[in-house]
Amino acid sequence: MRQYNIATIPADGIGPEVISAGVAVLTSLQERVGDISLQFTNFDWGSDYYKKHGVMMPADGLATLKKFDAIFFGAVGAPDVPDHVTLWGLRLPICQGFDQYANVRPTKILPGILSPLRDVGPNDLDWVIVRENSEGEYAGNGGRTHRGMPEEVGTEVAIFTRVGVTRIMRYAFRLAQSRPRKFLTVVTKSNAQRHGMVMWDEIAAEVATEFPDVTWDKMLVDAMTVRMTLKPQSLDTIVATNLHADILSDLAGALAGSIGVAPTANIDPERRFPSMFEPIHGSAFDITGKGIANPVATFWTAVQMLEHLGEAAAAQRLMHAVERVTKAGILTPDVGGSATTKEVTQAVIEAIHSANI
Repeated sequence: MRQYNIATIPADGIGPEVISAGVAVLTSLQERVGDISLQFTNFDWGSDYYKKHGVMMPADGLATLKKFDAIFFGAVGAPDVPDHVTLWGLRLPICQGFDQYANVRPTKILPGILSPLRDVGPNDLDWVIVRENSEGEYAGNGGRTHRGMPEEVGTEVAIFTRVGVTRIMRYAFRLAQSRPRKFLTVVTKSNAQRHGMVMWDEIAAEVATEFPDVTWDKMLVDAMTVRMTLKPQSLDTIVATNLHADILSDLAGALAGSIGVAPTANIDPERRFPSMFEPIHGSAFDITGKGIANPVATFWTAVQMLEHLGEAAAAQRLMHAVERVTKAGILTPDVGGSATTKEVTQAVIEAIHSANI
């Protein structure tokens, strides 16, 4: 029996709903496979915690989390708390404090889900977006002076280091190397940003020499949105900066049918710290408490978590169950169905136990 200790942080909005669904599915999965044990410890950190204590998580939060094998995260953000407070108070301190520098976001059209793209089906869009997750445009450098005065200045300084760019490039090339097409697209904006982005391009070319079996090309980020929309079949593995990949991955989720099915993993590839797994969709307060939040992104995120823990067979079983359910048309309203969160969750649990893979 292989045991894993998982920290759950449901946080805000629909986070508690989808993380509860994820824990239910994972609990059922461990019963089905029989040789893994997942122990969950819940933390009530988030916007409600902030309203009571003035912080999104305790000062010793990272020390508490460090002992876990992985972190299962819901969503952060509330309408009555400034977004920069919620993001910089919880999610980013975990990502940066644990040096989870590889944000990995797979995207594909699941069976039974229609893409808004004309004549594009499940075999036509199958990407993995690798996002640099520790520096770049979200490094947090900058400041404001002369607040409230006509001459007020706000600066946001993007940080690109050779170490940071090199390691995310190597990660992306290795990932591309592991996929059947062995093809990587490097996204940049070096025509307008002539320092950090030009360095990004140069390092990509240097790292490419280490992977002669990987074919690669470059795209400017604005042109990349066009290519993703008009020629999705031309893409496979994609690497981009913190900001660019953040935007492109939301577009990717929408092109696959809904960001409600889009997963993500914040990974420390060196495994010095626990990695964190969260759905892309955010807190979605407009549907909070209605029971219609799409749990598929959370289930797919759980697949990534299992893969990271080395449980490939269990991950495959869960992904197969999710695809059986979507193919059967058991879908929440965001992807054209009428099922509730609980109905989709129960269907996946039943698929886990009925499958013979």
